[in-house]
Amino acid sequence: MTDDANVTDDGVVILVGSGQQAYREYLLAGAARRRPIWILDAAEPTWQTQYVIGSTTVELLDRERLVPDQEALIAAAEAVAAEHRVVGVFSYDETLVVTTALIAERLGLPGLTPRGADNCRNKHNTRQLLTAAGLPQPHFACVTDAGEALAAADSFGYPVVLKPRGMGASIGVIRVDGPEAVRAAFEVADTASHGGNSAYEGGVLVEECVMGPEISIDGAVFDGSWTPLFLAHKEVGLEPYFEETGHMVSATDPLLADEELLGVLGEAHRALGIGYGITHTEVKLTSRGPVIIEVNARLGGDLIPYLGSLATGIEPGEVAVEVATGSRPAWTPARARTVGIRFLYPHRNGTVRSVDVPSLPDSPGLLEANVMVRPGTSLLLPPEGYLSRYANVICAGDSPLSCEESLAKATALTTIVLDS
Repeated sequence: MTDDANVTDDGVVILVGSGQQAYREYLLAGAARRRPIWILDAAEPTWQTQYVIGSTTVELLDRERLVPDQEALIAAAEAVAAEHRVVGVFSYDETLVVTTALIAERLGLPGLTPRGADNCRNKHNTRQLLTAAGLPQPHFACVTDAGEALAAADSFGYPVVLKPRGMGASIGVIRVDGPEAVRAAFEVADTASHGGNSAYEGGVLVEECVMGPEISIDGAVFDGSWTPLFLAHKEVGLEPYFEETGHMVSATDPLLADEELLGVLGEAHRALGIGYGITHTEVKLTSRGPVIIEVNARLGGDLIPYLGSLATGIEPGEVAVEVATGSRPAWTPARARTVGIRFLYPHRNGTVRSVDVPSLPDSPGLLEANVMVRPGTSLLLPPEGYLSRYANVICAGDSPLSCEESLAKATALTTIVLDS
């Protein structure tokens, strides 16, 4: 544990899990601009040290499966609270949202309740509660073997989607177009469920495959009232899997004022018991209206909130800290443009020899081009591996069309060489 005597009178906010630097540093930096931050993490801080006033290392129970030591984390938070005035706790890590809610409950702090966090973490709970609330949902069933999966899929009609009930980042999610592929798909989803927290292993959701464009919305919940922050249009690829290959955020997206969409999302948060916190909701825009795919009890991944900050000037890390401390967040957009990201995947499995990305002067509209892997990295496409990205490009434009054109040009200038 490290300490810093210069803790301000505003009090300390605990962050549970700091995440990967490439994906989460901007959030920690934003949070630290608003309040002194103390992190509880599974490893000693490195890049995080410039943003925090202290840290406690709590090793994982299972490093390979990313299983947190819940009781040790709660005890560590209590130890921090014994020495400092703790005014909030939050997390943007899917594997830690339930533990974070338990800490908030133990310390008497604002935040997600354990029930609300688990209702989001457990996708079967989400489906049951939203269906009971009369909100638009795919037909679904939670099954434990391939025979049950086949019977459910046959009753719904094809295509269907199979997914683990407690994973994130589309890991183990697969579309099935006919009965002959159900058993193999069940194995993919069930195997993926055993790669995460043991509390959510086993059990596969079989769902009707709803058709339509997919969006995600990061929003803030304060005293039971949900407000949208950023709305992203999602690109997926590597069929029949659902790898997220890109996102685009427009500050003036008309869907941010769509009464039907906002009404459904507000009701969903109430049904799940989310009174305080930040959420990331995924929605399909279908012929029967907006259909919720899932609600996550954290900020979105894939740098979506970062795109939102680049598009609007609103800092999601700052908003998350304000909500965590029980302060009603207020934000004023400082700019209005469209910003998108494209994640690049190899065309086959292989070992990385080299990756080259364009420089900003070579590609109009390009804001960033980032290499995501080192030479020697093994990249495996689904179902052998997930999130095997070798680079990303981030572009801005005056409209979605101009942003898309810039993304296409930057993508064409990005290359990878794999060893055979």
